[in-house]
Amino acid sequence: METSPHSPPTSDCLRGKIAAVTGAASGIGRAIALQLARQGASLVLHTRSNDHGLRETANLAQAIDPALEIKLVLADFAEPSQQDRFGSEAWNWQQRLDILVNNAGVDVLTGALARLSFEEKLELVYRVDVVSTIRLSRMLGAQMRGVPGSSIVNIGWDQAAHGMEGDSGEMFAMSKGAIMAFSKSLARSLAPEVRVNCVAPGWIQTAWGAGTSDYWQARATRESLVGTWGTPEDVAATIGFLVSPAARFVNGQTIAVNGGFNHGGQQPRTDKET
Repeated sequence: METSPHSPPTSDCLRGKIAAVTGAASGIGRAIALQLARQGASLVLHTRSNDHGLRETANLAQAIDPALEIKLVLADFAEPSQQDRFGSEAWNWQQRLDILVNNAGVDVLTGALARLSFEEKLELVYRVDVVSTIRLSRMLGAQMRGVPGSSIVNIGWDQAAHGMEGDSGEMFAMSKGAIMAFSKSLARSLAPEVRVNCVAPGWIQTAWGAGTSDYWQARATRESLVGTWGTPEDVAATIGFLVSPAARFVNGQTIAVNGGFNHGGQQPRTDKET
């Protein structure tokens, strides 16, 4: 079983529920899947091509609760036809879906895709991050209206609201800003049957953050009021709350998970002066 000092306690508040998590083979997506498993949900897990990573996520979830049912789906969300196939498989598996977490996003910062031009990256991020989130939310959300207590959570970005310099800042402000705005409108469209919320992570130490330069390490800790990176489990715990019955009166919101954004990047104080 995967363990972490940040892992929240187990509860059964989602027992009997079916939750779909896209981009679940590693990082934040894996943490979300394991959080929902701790809360008792059976899972539809997605990845584009990382079959090994997805099976590892499934094994970790099964270790948390051997009674859980888990379905794995590989689909390339750059293609609308595969978005449609995932939506159909996610719904048809149990003829219902209680929870949808649209976490999938293309990594254009590392690997071969990092060598693409800005325009090529922008177009790919738009198709995979924005279009798939919108299409799956609309497609499955319409069906989820018949499922009492159902909810959708999308993934934004805390800095989309105020901006960040550079190519990646411009690109992710476009994609995550669009998702954040769309989520608020979708909450109105699907109300009152389906709740729709958005989580906007700040500096979360995924694989990129663990190996990045001293500049980004210093910036990440400086721009959080708690003076440290967040973890994927921090994001997952927030999502675990948002999809639970405890959040029944939380709808149409964007929740920043960033330790409190440190505007201006002043060094957080460590003394007790007033």
